[in-house]
Amino acid sequence: MPGNQYNGNSTLSSDRVGRLLKIRERRRSIRSAYSNDVTDNHRGTEPCENDLRTREGDSLNNSIIEQYLEGAIAEGYEKLDVRPLRQRLLVVANRLPVSAVRRGEDSWSLEISGGGLVTALLGVKEFEARWIGWAGVNVPDEVGQKALTKALAEKRCIPVFLDEEIVHQYYNGYCNNILWPLFHYLGLPQEDRLATTRSFQSQFAAYKKANQMFADVVNQHYEEGDVVWCHDYHLMYLPKCLKEYNNNMKVGWFLHTPFPSSEIHRTLPSRSDLLRSVLAADLVGFHTYDYARHFVSACTRILGLEGTPEGVEDQGRLTRVAAFPIGIDSDRFIRALELPQVQEHIKELKERFAGRKVMLGVDRLDMIKGIPQKILAFEKFLEENSIWRDKVVLLQIAVPTRTDVPECLTTRVLIEVSNTYEITQNPPGRMVHEIVGRINGRFGTLTAVPIHHLDRSLDFYALCALYAVTGNFFIS
Repeated sequence: MPGNQYNGNSTLSSDRVGRLLKIRERRRSIRSAYSNDVTDNHRGTEPCENDLRTREGDSLNNSIIEQYLEGAIAEGYEKLDVRPLRQRLLVVANRLPVSAVRRGEDSWSLEISGGGLVTALLGVKEFEARWIGWAGVNVPDEVGQKALTKALAEKRCIPVFLDEEIVHQYYNGYCNNILWPLFHYLGLPQEDRLATTRSFQSQFAAYKKANQMFADVVNQHYEEGDVVWCHDYHLMYLPKCLKEYNNNMKVGWFLHTPFPSSEIHRTLPSRSDLLRSVLAADLVGFHTYDYARHFVSACTRILGLEGTPEGVEDQGRLTRVAAFPIGIDSDRFIRALELPQVQEHIKELKERFAGRKVMLGVDRLDMIKGIPQKILAFEKFLEENSIWRDKVVLLQIAVPTRTDVPECLTTRVLIEVSNTYEITQNPPGRMVHEIVGRINGRFGTLTAVPIHHLDRSLDFYALCALYAVTGNFFIS
């Protein structure tokens, strides 16, 4: 979200002055309490070097704040020639960028998670970011919640605790069984209309409840002037919840999937509720212009609102809608190529695939990613270009995802049976393994096979090495 949408240019708002005044008073009280403790507990001892450095840093920080405040108050809030404090950004997503594993009653270990959103936001350095989301684990006891909250605070993360029933109905149900297929033009489940309707009602109720739980955590940590950035279809109801709490809160919402055409979106029973909830945000972002156009079209055709070149207008209030293609921190990958462990990986890969052109695919093991179709297309290439059979290799990394969502464990696939194609239901991982095994058996040798397939994620350094040796990146 562009910072210039919400930041002032040359003047300091009274709300910011109030925040700085509170910081000054808080630090004075902490400094006073610290001095008393030192006098009582360390009388007659010399301060250590770390204490001296800490006090020097505090003094410098305090002097900047004092100068900022005194100048702002004395000169009519005019901006001074000092480094301003970075604006806080509250990133709200369904999952936190870390994975938590419980090691004991009050002990947790954390690891940075992979994913497109995490990778993209590593490049956001203009804000002081805090991440709010579900930790991915059920923590029913208060001791565990406090310990996990403390551990996550060191990573600038704030947890939202969801129980198993909410996760089942909200995440596995409404998000991944209703919204996700619809947004990818797969349609709503049609097996049993009555059962689907009843299930839909309970799942939508859980969806709204979960979004309200996210909003409650945001409200607890929100400070005046913060920017709240909500992400993806899991939290379409969140902007409305936040604006009901504080209408002056600066809220943005970004969708990381396609947004379907209005004809598809109108098949969703809760279509109007979700559209109006998203429109409560100040800024709505999409990956491409087409997705943004579909959203504006849905608002005009379903809600009867007016679409403008800048967004959607409702009774004089404008919600800005725009396309913001997401990217990565490319410098991070460039720097990684100089690391010894990456250079070692590159050397091993070049020796392993010497004389062969490397093609790489990195996808989630998901039914919309087209991994089976990609591999079948590669088989067709080998059939029609026999001279390339021992000169090219396909490396396919398939990262398992949504393993607890039954609807995402099956996919309609084509399997060759007696020169015909039979549509069956199979877990995508098993089906891909069958296709890869057949192709390797057909075109492979004792020393080399045309396809290497991995059902797991790779660490950042291994991926950088793969990118470095790849001649063609196979995107489906």
